[in-house]
Amino acid sequence: MENLLPAGHRATSLAEDVRNGLTGMPKTLPPKWFYDERGSKLFDRITRLPEYYLTRAERQILRARAPEIAALTGARVLVELGSGSSRKTRMLVDALSGVATAGPAGPQLGPAMDVALGLPRALGKGRKRKKPPAEEPPGPEPDAVTVTGTMTAEPPGDPHAATGAAPGGAAPAGTLELYAPIDVSESALQEAGDALCRDYPELRVHATVADFDTGLVLPDLPGPRLIAFLGSTLGNFDPARRAAFYAELRGLLRPDDALLLGVDLVKDPATMRRAYNDEQGVTLEFNKNVLRVLNRELGADFDLNDFDHRAVWNEEEERMEMRLWSRFSQTVRIPALGMTVDFGRGEETRTEISTKFRRAGLTEELLAAGLAVDHWWTDPQDRFALLLVTPRGSATDSADS
Repeated sequence: MENLLPAGHRATSLAEDVRNGLTGMPKTLPPKWFYDERGSKLFDRITRLPEYYLTRAERQILRARAPEIAALTGARVLVELGSGSSRKTRMLVDALSGVATAGPAGPQLGPAMDVALGLPRALGKGRKRKKPPAEEPPGPEPDAVTVTGTMTAEPPGDPHAATGAAPGGAAPAGTLELYAPIDVSESALQEAGDALCRDYPELRVHATVADFDTGLVLPDLPGPRLIAFLGSTLGNFDPARRAAFYAELRGLLRPDDALLLGVDLVKDPATMRRAYNDEQGVTLEFNKNVLRVLNRELGADFDLNDFDHRAVWNEEEERMEMRLWSRFSQTVRIPALGMTVDFGRGEETRTEISTKFRRAGLTEELLAAGLAVDHWWTDPQDRFALLLVTPRGSATDSADS
């Protein structure tokens, strides 16, 4: 594992974010501070809630399109930005390793068998891949939909639409040599990396601890490289931050690289509000967890019972916003920063934005940065989109219009 963060980065970054965020108007706190160990576990619970469609919808698309993505990219290196638990990545690892197969019901990820990756220190051909832990509790998902090959990106009559297979009807031969997750959390990288190494003993894993806020890094390795930025994390950036991210990424991409981008789409506001305000109150606990982090790390005296969770649809910006609403006028002390912060009754502190996208607008944003959308796939209910983006146009552009 490579750690690119300077000594004391976490403490310095937290202090700067809190000082700037809680003295601004409106008050804000960056969402990355949700994710201590408790916050990560809470978010994992959120992804399994019936109201939270995002993870299931993205997984549906990946399950259906992973073999096609492998055939289109031929990636030797899979880079994942903000990798977290790396659970969804397993579908891409299987497909890029030549493990994914296509059948009459669509692409199936398996069998549970490794293929020889041709690495200098390969552990042997035909070695069985260990069965990974179950990602979802047993039983059907509340809004599960059988995914066929009728994703929106494919024109009628496409001979591969029914299976998602590569041309010729077979899954591509394995090309993947290295998985390179990048995340700000060293513990999350270690845990996910250890699990992948156990389940894919022939796959090399090189993890990097880095913070997008201090600069984007990509491993300087022979390509093609597939950079995966999933989970609609892009939606946490405001327009200026997205433009900066695109420009920085474009400067790092080579002609044979590709970006796999997962984004949530604009839809019925009631559906989106439920996704961020579940009946069990897990999102409420997740939102308030940022205050727990400040209490523990900075000695702050936030009383979590004095703040309420709010999930608001911002129609003008087309984004969901999570906020903490002060129940009355109060003063909070943050000794580590020598600060006192006044909150008025009903004053809100914004803790997260989650922008929802439209195809035309996002395509225009990317084009302005020199990035072309070659493929746009959605789940059957058009809730979520997966984009294959390249630093130049491709011959597939017209097929997916």
